[in-house]
Amino acid sequence: MVHAFVMVKTDVAASESLLADIRELPAVAEAHIVAGAYDLIVELSAREVYDILGTTTTDIQSLEGILETKTYISLDD
Repeated sequence: MVHAFVMVKTDVAASESLLADIRELPAVAEAHIVAGAYDLIVELSAREVYDILGTTTTDIQSLEGILETKTYISLDD
């Protein structure tokens, strides 16, 4: 399994509504609203790196209100 963390910036006041949509994605293990430079942190778990890429670029970035994502692949389990 591949694990990754995605830091997400959202439009103003969009974090809460986006959180529900993101939590429904199959590869999402956990998702939380956070304080700091980013608005959400999303933990992904998938079989292949390609699945992580697809979830980030196709599923998360296509949601209205997403401004930016940064994806960090975990190097250990």
